[in-house]
Amino acid sequence: MTERPPGYIAPNLSPVGLELYPDQLADGVYALMANQMPKDNNGLVIGEKAALVIDSGVTPGVGRHIQDVAANLTDKPIRYLANTTYHGDHTFGNTAFADDVTIFSSRINKAAMTDLAGEKRIRTDSMYGDGHVLDEVVAWRTPDVVFDRFCEIDLGGRVVQLWHFGPGNGSGDTVVYVPDAKVAWTGNLLGPAGTTPMLLVGDPLAYGRTLRAMKASLALDTVIPGHGFRAEAEPAISWLVTYLERLAGAVSTRIEEGEPVERMLEEIPLRDALEIPPGFPGADQVIALQRSLHRLNILLTHRWLQGVAR
Repeated sequence: MTERPPGYIAPNLSPVGLELYPDQLADGVYALMANQMPKDNNGLVIGEKAALVIDSGVTPGVGRHIQDVAANLTDKPIRYLANTTYHGDHTFGNTAFADDVTIFSSRINKAAMTDLAGEKRIRTDSMYGDGHVLDEVVAWRTPDVVFDRFCEIDLGGRVVQLWHFGPGNGSGDTVVYVPDAKVAWTGNLLGPAGTTPMLLVGDPLAYGRTLRAMKASLALDTVIPGHGFRAEAEPAISWLVTYLERLAGAVSTRIEEGEPVERMLEEIPLRDALEIPPGFPGADQVIALQRSLHRLNILLTHRWLQGVAR
């Protein structure tokens, strides 16, 4: 869904000034964390024979930066790349990887990667004046291997699992899970407790079912979101399920009472939002973004419920 409420604030995803710093989660398992929120995080998982990268960045230049960071951490060749979503800030860097690197994602994500010009227009809103950097994006390399529910990749002495549990932020959200480290890269599906999601599919109830399926299927301690801090899995999942259920209930009740959506945008509260540490760079912008995304979620839930009623 592309509709946005008045005053919507797009996240700043410009690659200008972006640096990725490795955060070691286990032997050979690294979160590559952006130095500025809410820019994109990435990941690197290393086996005895090969390495896998999670997401490729918003430009081929970012894709090359990811490979430079990886080269300082391992001499194992990057043979695999997993895309957690189809969004350009996670996939435009795919073209920076060699032809012998196999790209994986859900079948639904690949099906959404058809309109490069349209996706670039959407991402331009998040470049904050740096839209010229997207001139480097002249092709959209799509996944080579797709799956419907589950896929497993053997890196040699280490297995990485890819899961699609259902719709969330988008219809094809892919979770990249490392069983021996109990860590997952969740893309736009899940962030730290208190992080407002972007409910692009508009269905909070299906989103909640997706999260419950993930919790039931994975022995998970740590979550690396596509944007923001690393997180403990259980409080993150519980917070978001509660948020989605409250959102669906509040909007449904107000529709039944005949309240206009414009009033809902102003009156449905965002509860228990993520607390940003004092002095954190960009804290004010992140707080404003959280509120803006909550308003977007109210609007999209309203549109979804209207469609269900019809």
